[in-house]
Amino acid sequence: MRFFRLLKILFISLKFGLDEFVLAHSKFAILRKTIQTVLFFRNSKQARGERLRLALEALGPIFVKFGQMLSTRRDLIPLDIADELAKLQDQVPPFEYALVEKILIETYEKPVNQIFSQFDVTPIASASVAQVHFAHLMDGKPVAVKILRPGIATVIQKDIKLLEVAAWLIQTLLADGKRLRPREVVEDFAQHINNELDLMLEAANCSLLGRNFPNSPLLQVPEVYWDWCHEQVMVMERMNGTPVSQVDKLRSMGIDIPKLARDGVEIFFTQVFRDGFFHADMHPGNIQVADDGRYIALDFGIMGTLTETDKQYLARNFLAFFRRDYREVAQAHIESGWVPSDVSIDQFETAIRAVCEPIFNKPLKDISFGRVLIRLFHTARRFGLIIQPQLTMLQKTLLNVEGLGRDLDPELDLWKTAQPFLERWMSEQIGWRSVLKRIKTEAPHWGAVLPTLPRKIDAFLTHDINQTAELKLELSRLKALHQKQTRLINVLSAVLIGLALFGIFKLNQ
Repeated sequence: MRFFRLLKILFISLKFGLDEFVLAHSKFAILRKTIQTVLFFRNSKQARGERLRLALEALGPIFVKFGQMLSTRRDLIPLDIADELAKLQDQVPPFEYALVEKILIETYEKPVNQIFSQFDVTPIASASVAQVHFAHLMDGKPVAVKILRPGIATVIQKDIKLLEVAAWLIQTLLADGKRLRPREVVEDFAQHINNELDLMLEAANCSLLGRNFPNSPLLQVPEVYWDWCHEQVMVMERMNGTPVSQVDKLRSMGIDIPKLARDGVEIFFTQVFRDGFFHADMHPGNIQVADDGRYIALDFGIMGTLTETDKQYLARNFLAFFRRDYREVAQAHIESGWVPSDVSIDQFETAIRAVCEPIFNKPLKDISFGRVLIRLFHTARRFGLIIQPQLTMLQKTLLNVEGLGRDLDPELDLWKTAQPFLERWMSEQIGWRSVLKRIKTEAPHWGAVLPTLPRKIDAFLTHDINQTAELKLELSRLKALHQKQTRLINVLSAVLIGLALFGIFKLNQ
């Protein structure tokens, strides 16, 4: 089966002219011309990015998903290809209900009608990894049931093996193969897609995001019903909303569209800088709007996490950009450890200024956060920056948020919306708010430690006295040993001198 799958991949690759990517090296010029001559009937007038997108769509859902992920690696691939791959839509025909029923029976070990009082046989949504059905629990509670595609893990592993082979070929044959790091890209993709194959992980992601936004006036997150969740099935609260892309309908419902756009930016920056845990697949298909104007988050298979170092790096960079303080940008990179400490800060600052100054000739509302970050990464790479996966995921999400916000409100000024939030966050990290926060955090620990402090001081001092006594005893022993050694050396010296004098005396006789 793998052999026939490989043949199909080769056929589609040749059909859409993808040999241009693999055989770009001058060593393969003759082979490339031969292929172009033999396959004279193919249409190669389309742009390379478009041909790659069409080829991935023809190869099936896993390759489509890979293309979607690849579109986020703008630090590695040309922007024209990244922009074209971003158009990929993961719309997959649903699998039949007979398979759904089989999976549910195997999971719960009882008939479906003993788990759900009502189950819609027609899925409400279908994607490459899973599909979603509406249902009611036995107590009448409306739920959404997400079910993994049968046999999808096997299909994915086979296609990943083929992607690994393709990545090896690209890295070996392509002139710029090593710089593109295709094997690393495939490894990142494999990790993300494998995480999506365990719906218990997705349920945990959903639950954590919900805890981060309890009773939020901005965001609704469905409740997870853990008693019915398994690796292949996830059951959650059914959410009722309007897709965020249906702007005219939202406007007719009385939703304040400019406020909705600003709320989306605030939700994103709250997830990133307050929680360090963010929804990393925020395309319109995963976002709805409730009747009260709140966002509804859906699909939690891909989430991003940031450390405190990551958050400070990003906040410092964004605020420095606001102020056009490129020295601070350079220092933030070096102090965060993303760029080697031996880099010339003056040269780095000059390079950043050369990239960013042209951007600021535009009105702030027309400047893209995401593209500033991309330009920054491209520049920093020349100085030894290695892009971290969590930052590329953040970059992709930031582009999604920008696109969503400006689709809602073309006049949205992301910089103006984000700046107060970032300044407050930085104040909480390094200002007086930070001191109060740390005191509040440490107070319970102090309460437990303070009563025991006299005993610990006494123990320390007693230990110190004991150590002093032992040290004096050891010094006395060493002194006595030194005296014995001195006496022995003196005796030996006297004997040797005596023997020498005796020998001299004998010779004189």
